[in-house]
Amino acid sequence: MPRTPETASRDRSAVRSLLRLWPYVRPVRTRLFTAAFVAVLASCTGLVIPLVLKWMVDGPVADRDTTGVWLGALCLLLLGFAEALLFGLRRWLVARPLSHVEAEMRTDLYARLQRLPVAFHDRWASGQLLSRATADLGLLRMFLAFPLTFLLVNSVTILLGVVIMLLQDWRLGLVILGPAVPVVVMCVYFENRYAVVARRAQDQAGDLTTVVEESVLGIRIIKGFGRHRSQARAFRELSSTLRGTELRKARLLATIWAVIVTLPEVAIGAALVLGSVRVADGELSAGTLVAFLSTALALRWPVDSIGFLLAMSQEAATATERYFEVMDEPPEEPDGDRGGRAPVVDGGLRFDGVTFRYPDASPDSPPTLDGVDLHIRPGESMALVGATGSGKTTLTALVPRLHEVTAGRITLDGEDITALSREELRSRVAVAFEEPTLFSASVGENVLMGAADGAGAVELERALDVAQADFAHALPQGVETQVGEQGLSLSGGQRQRLALARAVVGRPRFLVLDDPLSALDVHTEAAVEAALRQVLADTTALIVAHRPSTVLLADRVALLSDGRVTAVGTHHELLRSNAEYAHLMSGEPSVSRFESPLRTTYGSTHGTTFETRSGEQEADRR
Repeated sequence: MPRTPETASRDRSAVRSLLRLWPYVRPVRTRLFTAAFVAVLASCTGLVIPLVLKWMVDGPVADRDTTGVWLGALCLLLLGFAEALLFGLRRWLVARPLSHVEAEMRTDLYARLQRLPVAFHDRWASGQLLSRATADLGLLRMFLAFPLTFLLVNSVTILLGVVIMLLQDWRLGLVILGPAVPVVVMCVYFENRYAVVARRAQDQAGDLTTVVEESVLGIRIIKGFGRHRSQARAFRELSSTLRGTELRKARLLATIWAVIVTLPEVAIGAALVLGSVRVADGELSAGTLVAFLSTALALRWPVDSIGFLLAMSQEAATATERYFEVMDEPPEEPDGDRGGRAPVVDGGLRFDGVTFRYPDASPDSPPTLDGVDLHIRPGESMALVGATGSGKTTLTALVPRLHEVTAGRITLDGEDITALSREELRSRVAVAFEEPTLFSASVGENVLMGAADGAGAVELERALDVAQADFAHALPQGVETQVGEQGLSLSGGQRQRLALARAVVGRPRFLVLDDPLSALDVHTEAAVEAALRQVLADTTALIVAHRPSTVLLADRVALLSDGRVTAVGTHHELLRSNAEYAHLMSGEPSVSRFESPLRTTYGSTHGTTFETRSGEQEADRR
């Protein structure tokens, strides 16, 4: 997860963080350097104006030369026009390349998110990632467009302006330079304090984005349970916290701005008084004083903007840091990194001593999966049964390498899955999760996502038939109907059938189904099972099941208990020989360890208990 603001500010300097942007800036460096040069030239043009004023006051004005005054005015007009034109050219030069930099960074961030392991996404809030891809990149584009250039331009302007003032009159120049030391000290103090607050504000903005996103996606839950007031209260608390942080940023910025503005103004006032006395005494010409003060006033904006530019630079540095926190996360292990092992003779899907522990689990806690050995023969379907929390979903996630095994290995037709490229592995293995996820696209696009490129209407219709998803043709635009975000415009059963269609559309060699029929009614479930049996006849399948009807789709059953496979056999064999399995199939919340597995209580109504002679008979009846 993101580090705390205090830790982050101690671990980096703003310059070091911002230098990491160079690989993105390098392709457009020519236009950016040209824009910076144009901006410096425009600023220097502005510094010529005081020299023209000096010539006018000491020359045509003092000599009452009207022609000279008009000539000086024309020069001033041309200089002002040239300065405005140059600044406009600078803006034009940076607009296109900086939009390109932002787009490239956003594309790279999205690509990295796709390559990061599922464990990363389990740890990071989606709102934090969203804020990095939007608000933070917007800050970086603004930094490259304005502060980066004007930190250079203003520095050059101040340096040249000071040199011009010292050449005009070194005594007055020293008066103007008097506030330099306290201003520098305040800037250093401000930078350290502002870095911490800026980081905190950006992290809090990410938290707020998470709340908004979750509230939108979970609006049915919020409305269904009448929790809109509590959600609004939680939002207000986070919003108030962010507001307080932003106000602290504003107070820091106001403090530094007050110092930066006040001290130079006092120095200019002192120079005005001292210069006027010297002009009155004849030690200094009026034109020189006018030029000196005009130069000092021309430096007001470059000096006043120091606090603002430093603030934007600090925010850009924290945004860079937040961006590279994601980019620095290690992606999924390279393809084929653990290959080279001797192939297994047996085909199908095999788990050999598979152990798995979640990366953020305590080292002292038992592993989620512990030494799983299981072999699903080619063309065989195996149901995976177990109590809640036994590790069934985790085991299925290991097959397409959504997680990496901690120990042991998994093979497909004798090949270690880590020796296969992920693209090849996931072309062989299709998955359907218990919680179906659909995208904001058409029904057809969602289903064909599971097929190879080039798949069309024929494959789509076959998959819809298998999943009994003919309802898609009755939608307003048929299979071209947009299903909406998360597919929430459809019922749970409809989403689950489309997810199943997506899993079978590509005719995969290996099929992993995580309780794919849990949201279906009895009649639809029976129709789907009938069509699914034809698909299972041509593939090797692992099916997580909780109901006997789903178990009966499989040739054999594996019982998973506390992360271990404790029994393998047919449904009827396990009903007769395994008490835990018979209990899971019975649907009872508990069963005595001394009770016969062949006499199972199914429930009671008004005190009357209904029993069957065996769990096998009840399962067959279902």
